[in-house]
Amino acid sequence: MSPVTVTFLMLVFLESFKLSFCGRNHNVTCIQSERQALLRFKLHLKDPSNRLSSWTKNGDCCRWDGIICSNVSGHVIELHLGSSRGTRKLGGKLNPALLDLNHLTYLDLSDNDFRQTEIPTWFWNMSSNLSYFNISRNQFQGNLPDLLTMTQPSVLIDLSCNNFTGSLPLLSSNVTAIDFSFNSLSGSMSHFLCHKLNEPMKLEILNLGHNLLSGKIPECWKKWSRLVGIKLCDNNFSGKIPGSMGALTLLQSLHVRNNSVVGEIPSSLRHCGELVTVDFGSNQLSGDIPGWMGERLPKLIILSLHSNKFTGTLPEELCALSYLQILDLSHNNLVSEIPSCINNLSAMNSGNNSDDKIFYITSKGSFFEDILVVMKGRVVNYDTTLKLVKTMDLSDNNLSGEIPEEVTSLAGLQSLNFSHNHLVGRIPYNIGAMTSLECFDLSTNNLSGEIPLTISDLSFLSHLNLSYNKFTGKIPTGTQLQSLNADSFYGTKLFGPPLSESSTDVRFGTGSGVPKNREDQHQVDWFFLTVELGFLSGFFGTVFLLMLCKSGRLVHFQYVDETGHSLGRIIRKYIVK
Repeated sequence: MSPVTVTFLMLVFLESFKLSFCGRNHNVTCIQSERQALLRFKLHLKDPSNRLSSWTKNGDCCRWDGIICSNVSGHVIELHLGSSRGTRKLGGKLNPALLDLNHLTYLDLSDNDFRQTEIPTWFWNMSSNLSYFNISRNQFQGNLPDLLTMTQPSVLIDLSCNNFTGSLPLLSSNVTAIDFSFNSLSGSMSHFLCHKLNEPMKLEILNLGHNLLSGKIPECWKKWSRLVGIKLCDNNFSGKIPGSMGALTLLQSLHVRNNSVVGEIPSSLRHCGELVTVDFGSNQLSGDIPGWMGERLPKLIILSLHSNKFTGTLPEELCALSYLQILDLSHNNLVSEIPSCINNLSAMNSGNNSDDKIFYITSKGSFFEDILVVMKGRVVNYDTTLKLVKTMDLSDNNLSGEIPEEVTSLAGLQSLNFSHNHLVGRIPYNIGAMTSLECFDLSTNNLSGEIPLTISDLSFLSHLNLSYNKFTGKIPTGTQLQSLNADSFYGTKLFGPPLSESSTDVRFGTGSGVPKNREDQHQVDWFFLTVELGFLSGFFGTVFLLMLCKSGRLVHFQYVDETGHSLGRIIRKYIVK
């Protein structure tokens, strides 16, 4: 599992903005016993890029790279040994000499290469004195012990992107943020979540994403009332979304994507009015999309409910979400017209905000949001540039009616996907006003008419799919449309570059311009294939016999002369194909 290809909940310790990897302490000198401890620790490390060259026998450890000492006592209080981009990773073994750093409260060993090392017991014991504990993006393995003895009043723990196994550990009430994502933790989360129900917890960030956790999500959320962000995505959770989550009135980010959760969205979530992100995609949720989400969750920027079993109409109340930038309701069973109030989604009307991140402030710092978005036919994970992304995906539903003209006011949208529905009518004439569009997909509908000439104003458009509709006429020339793939226009009656066929001979087209169903466009038409094979075998069989029998040739050509034009049309048909 490469940390380059995964995205995890990024935690930023506020004090780290004031400290650099090369931090210096000019007012104090190193304590001898702690310098010796650091040198013993270095002795067992592999340092291929010589990052620790300043760690010398007679040096002042308070001036060494990665070391922060107290300006009052001179004790080593912080150890910054996480690898940054462009530097080679540390490796080797963990030396218990760290136990002699009795005043250490900050330890960062992130993004190194300790191979498949099992964390020794002494290391976990030492961690109980830390307020910042980050060993993420290594290859540490083994089970996690309970973390009940954290002595600092506020603790951040990041163990993400390792190979830890076993069940979730119990937590001290002093833990403020944890990231256990991208490991192989398994079993239920009931013992973890429901331990000491009457003891209030300080936890603000909970990231358990990308593990092997299973069972129902328990109804034990009231004691976790300080939670700001929850990530349970990419596990094997089942059952319903707990109604007790409605007690989390400070919650801003909720991810339950890619599990096997069933039932309806609980109405209790209407009390979570601070929510900015709701990500329930790729589950088995059903029922209507509740209208109260547009009324009671006014701060929503991201609403992702794709790949579920939602039915009913597309609620007009969602038009009230003036901050909404990413709306993904694709792959459901919604039946309605696209509401004309869609132009009220004002965050999609304007260009990019100056901020490129969506982040949430906690008592320990900030964490950045991330989300999976389908862009240009690919699933892309956005995090640090998420605030720049504006998309709408209503594809693969049962939506009907015309595309409302009001959609063209969403000039900030970069991706618009209405494909695989039952839409009729024309492309809005003023489509060229959507000047930020990079991806536009209307394929597999019943749309008709010509392509508006204003589409030439979409200078950023690089992915277009109008296939399997009833469009007619010539593809506008002098635009970037000629540089697109021809299959963007298959199954229509359009003609002109990039198509080489005339309007009546577009490959894969059907009588209506739309496949009989969504699977048909990927299937072979066995009837016509059989006819063609039968014709070819009969044709070449006849030619072979004619070459053997002169009288046969005379009879055959007399028959051709009599049938003349009809056979000629058949032959021309197959030559064209």
